Amino acid sequence: MTTETTNPTLLKQNYHSRKSNQNYMSVSLFKNFVECEAKTIAKLKGEYVESTTNALLVGSYVHAAFEDEEAFNQVVEENSDAIFKKRGGKYADFEQADRMIETLKNDKFAMFALEGEKEQILTADLFGVPWKIKVDSINHDRKTFSDIKTTQDLYKRYWSVKYDGWVSFIEKWDYVLQMAIYRKVIAENVGEMYTPYIVAVTKENPPNKAIVHFDESRFDFEYEWAEMKLNRILQVRNEEVESERCNKCDYCRRTKQLNGTIEVGALLYE
Repeated sequence: MTTETTNPTLLKQNYHSRKSNQNYMSVSLFKNFVECEAKTIAKLKGEYVESTTNALLVGSYVHAAFEDEEAFNQVVEENSDAIFKKRGGKYADFEQADRMIETLKNDKFAMFALEGEKEQILTADLFGVPWKIKVDSINHDRKTFSDIKTTQDLYKRYWSVKYDGWVSFIEKWDYVLQMAIYRKVIAENVGEMYTPYIVAVTKENPPNKAIVHFDESRFDFEYEWAEMKLNRILQVRNEEVESERCNKCDYCRRTKQLNGTIEVGALLYE
């Protein structure tokens, strides 16, 4: 699975393809490797196809609503069975998604933050590796970019091993890392560091919302952490070392074969 010397031109149609992921690093691919090397390698080889969850589909539905009408209609058409009940109307998750969309569309400041070119694809070499990004909204006049994120609750806390402490959903799902990588890739293309924002909307009824900015000092840790992890990730992707199983994800549960016992304490610390 060694990276080819000539990388394919990235378009919307092939951005998420296996070939694209074999040739470019992305934030989502990086995060997948950190979470479970074995599952990620199986996906890259085409040996395992991950099922789409309702949470992911709701996220795509909300994102598409702020891209353009064609993109939104395509998401609805391709997933109509998951969105619409046979007897009419939408399932509860998508009724809630509609409320989330309206919450942002009715907020002038949120819509101001989302002004710009939509779904722009950019590539650049970082840490000696080609990366790809697809930016929700990028505003070259204001030198800003923004990304829509859906979440359960703006103020829910999560324990993080990476940060060794309690964190918000922004750190939990590595959105600081995402913004750090995006701003670097953008800078490689335009010659300037743009300012990132997250436009967050919750799955509560009624939805809550916020526009989140970042103290730039947060990005230094993310670059160090990414560079530290990247060497191992590339060795695994290039099959120079054997991938490790997390033994917790859907892939590991499905392919698990027992060969011994575990002590009670391992249930807490594994």
